[in-house]
Parts: sequence; C-alpha cells; structure tokens
Amino acid sequence: MFRNFFNKRSLAKLQKKYNKLLFEAMQAQRNGNIKEYSFITAEAETIAKQIEQDRSRL
Repeated sequence: MFRNFFNKRSLAKLQKKYNKLLFEAMQAQRNGNIKEYSFITAEAETIAKQIEQDRSRL
C-alpha cells in the first residue's frame, strides 16, 4: 500500500522535472542557443525513459 503511494509520488516528481526541462529547452531554442537546447533535451529524454520504466512497474 505505502510502496504504491511512494512510487506515485516519485513519478509525480519526475514528471514535474521533465516538464520543467522541456520548458527550459523551449526557451533555449527560442533564444537561439541550440547547443543548450540539445543538452537539456537529452536530459529530458533520460527522465522520460525513467518515467516509462517506473510506470511499467506499477
């Protein structure tokens, strides 16, 4: 019971971080900083993979 609760909480935190990174990437792209955009997007992709793995465990 508690395990499921904590997993959902960690998923929510990861999702929030993922959304924040996507927003930062969009801002970097708009400012013309493509190098920063690519680094942030790569980090966001790793978090997306983590989210998928955690959801498959639930």
